[in-house]
Amino acid sequence: MIRTMEIDYYEVLGISGTASSDEIKKVYRKLAMKFHPDRNPGDKEAEEKFKQATEAYEVLSDSKKRQIYDTYGFEGLKSRGYQGPDFEDVFSSFGDIFGDIFGFGRGETQRSKQGPMRGSDLRYDLSITFMEAVHGISKDIEIERPDTCWTCEGTGLRPGYKAETCSACHGRGQVVRAQGFFRMSTTCPECRGEGEIIKDPCADCNGVGLVKSKKKVALKIPAGVDTGAKMRLHGTGEGGRKGGPAGDLYVIIHVAPHEFFLREGDLIYCQYPLNFDQAALGCSLEVPTIHGEKNIKIPKGTQTGQRFTLKNEGVQHLRGNVRGDMIVEVTVVTPKKLTKKQKELLREFGELERQKVKGNEEGLLKKLLHLGRKE
Repeated sequence: MIRTMEIDYYEVLGISGTASSDEIKKVYRKLAMKFHPDRNPGDKEAEEKFKQATEAYEVLSDSKKRQIYDTYGFEGLKSRGYQGPDFEDVFSSFGDIFGDIFGFGRGETQRSKQGPMRGSDLRYDLSITFMEAVHGISKDIEIERPDTCWTCEGTGLRPGYKAETCSACHGRGQVVRAQGFFRMSTTCPECRGEGEIIKDPCADCNGVGLVKSKKKVALKIPAGVDTGAKMRLHGTGEGGRKGGPAGDLYVIIHVAPHEFFLREGDLIYCQYPLNFDQAALGCSLEVPTIHGEKNIKIPKGTQTGQRFTLKNEGVQHLRGNVRGDMIVEVTVVTPKKLTKKQKELLREFGELERQKVKGNEEGLLKKLLHLGRKE
């Protein structure tokens, strides 16, 4: 494309001269989605803006072209033979961006398909108990995964045979089709981007290059893990093809809740019930913790909701030997069923309390009256 008028590439994209390559790509993606001709059929203004944005992106996303443009302007590029982007190949140039917009990419090249192919990463969700999470545990799991077929070494071919070049794409792994005024490269549907057809497949994997297999994996789960923790096991995912390495296995941890303890980070919380007499008179309690029973002193007159801290009785931090604390919140329990004797004692207690309160109120009233007389 020969440009007929001078344009400011930075102004076209609406960015500063110090914009990073990521910023440039992000801005161009938005403009391409907004002004692409297939989204604005018959709109010449949108088409022109799309062309200008594409030209600006092609220059500014290329470090060498950008340096020339920043120093000498478009004339500097022109003197080196640049006349603007070839829009027939625009999808090949920016396949990753247009794949985001229209749901297809430029496909992988023949080299990437015919060369070694790394296996996909796999995910395994593992459920463990609350105590297993806070103390750590070793576990063996069994996973079923596609593994490299060692009969054909992941090629998919019967030993001693060769693949044939795909006649639909002539070995390129891509076919070209038209959309609007563009020519777009997409994955060849005949060979699925491989560039070749297997007519003599391996009997063990049916030409896929992978076979199902079961594998036992030993896991060492550290103390302090929580729900959402991720463990990565290199080379334990899907097997590679054509000599490529295996993918990785990601184990995602899910921790079951505990009936007594509540965890927040490295802190452990619990609610402990107190009888009325224990709260009123004070007592010594043996409270369960995640590390065993611990003794705490309850002072007399303790109220519902009062909290006591047990230092270093929480969860061990994943990146060290430091422990969090445990917070014990007490709840004074009101008995629902009382014996005759208990009722009599409580009535007596209540009467004494009322007399004490009445005495305090009368004393306060006398004090107020006395102050009033002084005034």
